[in-house]
Amino acid sequence: MADFTTSTHRANWIFTPQDLKEKYKDANKRAKQALEKYGATRMEVDIDGSFSYAEPQNDAKDNADKHSRPKALKIEEEQLLRAFYEFKIQDVCDAFKFPRKIQATALIYFKRFYLEWSVMEHHPKNIMLTCIYAACKAEENHVSAEELGKGIEQDHQMILNNEMLVLQSLGFDLIVYAPYRALEGFVSDLEESYDAKLGQSETIKSLHESAKAEVDKIMRTDAPLLYPPGQLALAALRRACEVHKLIDFERYLQNMFSRQHPAHATSELNLALNVIDMLINKLETPTSKDVKHIDRKLKSCLDPSSHDKSKKRKHRSKESSTEMQDML
Repeated sequence: MADFTTSTHRANWIFTPQDLKEKYKDANKRAKQALEKYGATRMEVDIDGSFSYAEPQNDAKDNADKHSRPKALKIEEEQLLRAFYEFKIQDVCDAFKFPRKIQATALIYFKRFYLEWSVMEHHPKNIMLTCIYAACKAEENHVSAEELGKGIEQDHQMILNNEMLVLQSLGFDLIVYAPYRALEGFVSDLEESYDAKLGQSETIKSLHESAKAEVDKIMRTDAPLLYPPGQLALAALRRACEVHKLIDFERYLQNMFSRQHPAHATSELNLALNVIDMLINKLETPTSKDVKHIDRKLKSCLDPSSHDKSKKRKHRSKESSTEMQDML
């Protein structure tokens, strides 16, 4: 297997926090401009990956009342919606009993896709499923689009229609390095370093399981776009060690670096681990209720007719209320 240090993952998909901020800002700005120009943000996607903005039913210029147009999502609202669907990716993968590697690959595909696009241009529900489908292929655990769609009661044709768009948006960089393999190596090294006795094997196993659960959390933060998988694995292991109180993690880290790296690098690594730790502590798991209002706004951006229908329903509701008051 290729080494991470020479991979396209490292070369093309590790960013600074400022890089991420700018990419999200640019995608949001482009979608807002499309809403102004076309009256809608939805993109029509062909199966060959080509795309174009959908023609609105009514010319945006003919709409005299600008205040009646759909309101664009804020960057923070996009972030909350992405977080909701990232959690859903883990839910779907758990339901299909996919290995963690597929789950991680699907999440990274999803994150990378939305560095290029706004959720206002491509609904995350559709992209989520396509990323899972693509991850299954890449990790050689093929599941048909029909089987995936049927399992969660979604049209499998939508998955196939978006497949080429997703692959193009990823630059066809499909090999993903997840932290789980690195974590296994560190746990094995820990066991050897501390000369674990047979009676401790179950405890080491529990430590490993806790660390994997921490990696699951890390995969829903921005950390996979900021740090290499080895550092993500170490951050998860450190958190697990704090819970189990089995290993002096700092001592282990110093011993490991004394064998492999210059001593001064330990402080730099700890700084990175602290940032990853902070991202985990700030992790949100939005519920359907939390994103209901945002999803309603998103649907209005994607399909202005739904916005008009909603207004008509509200108008009829107000008229009915007025008539009732007059009757009373």
